[in-house]
Amino acid sequence: MRGQYRNGRDTASYIEHAENPESKTESFVALKVDIENWRWAGTPFYLRTGKRLRARMSEIVVVFKAPPHAIFPDMEQMGSNELVIRLQPDEGITLSMTIKEPGPGGMRLKEVPLDMSFAEALGEGHNAPDAYERLIMDVIRGDQTLFMRGDELEEAWAWVDPIIAKWAESSARPKPYDAGSSGPEDALALLHKDGRKWRGIKS
Repeated sequence: MRGQYRNGRDTASYIEHAENPESKTESFVALKVDIENWRWAGTPFYLRTGKRLRARMSEIVVVFKAPPHAIFPDMEQMGSNELVIRLQPDEGITLSMTIKEPGPGGMRLKEVPLDMSFAEALGEGHNAPDAYERLIMDVIRGDQTLFMRGDELEEAWAWVDPIIAKWAESSARPKPYDAGSSGPEDALALLHKDGRKWRGIKS
């Protein structure tokens, strides 16, 4: 599902920035992807990226499957356990899980985060460079650790190119969304039909 941002409170629309009123270039993409091998069979991957959203953030979220039946009361009301890997801003890792709240009074379940941020772990003086700053520094040093290999790049483009080609052939325009929002409404429907929802974009 593709989107294109329109005017916001403090910004012009994508079309105005591109200076092309006929532009069908997307500024937002949401995908549901499956990997066709035995290891990942039945595991959906949801990808979402865009410009002029509510906040600038990058994260990878692993949502663990709920057990097939609830062994404790009120478990149906609890969310799934999640592992969140924050890439920017405030790099860190959070494991959100359901625990039994200690103490008397019966079985009480509570969702708690186990949180590790680099700023807290490494001290207040720790300032991680921006992603591009880090890569430019690595280029100067000749360190290729964080770069993709040539064959990886070729495989990535081999996967993406047919999608881009289909979009180019289509007469459909990207769905409009407000600058400063979470993207087009149609992106919500992509997950709702699977009984899921996107994580909120925190400003």
